[in-house]
Amino acid sequence: MTNFLTTPVGRLRLYAFLEGISLLVLLLLAVPYKYFLHDPSLVKIIGPIHGALFLLFIVNALRMGIEQRWAFKDTTWKVIVACLIPLGTFYIDYKILRHIPTHEK
Repeated sequence: MTNFLTTPVGRLRLYAFLEGISLLVLLLLAVPYKYFLHDPSLVKIIGPIHGALFLLFIVNALRMGIEQRWAFKDTTWKVIVACLIPLGTFYIDYKILRHIPTHEK
């Protein structure tokens, strides 16, 4: 569990999880709350949090792609596109990120 905070791969996996959760909260809670109850307050709170996590994930995915020497057409683009699809970051963590060896820095 400590690898999630101490290794670059672990941090990317953590960012993927947080970004995925924030997108689900935004889509399943905040947006319906906005349109059905006519109160945009949750979107105003969760939207920027999700945006920051989204950018954090993208930047770290590109960084990891460079550090790990991933072929862009084989791995990096899949990891980046995953954050555009609901549940995509969970899938990409299961298929790609969890299989990357972690080593302490």
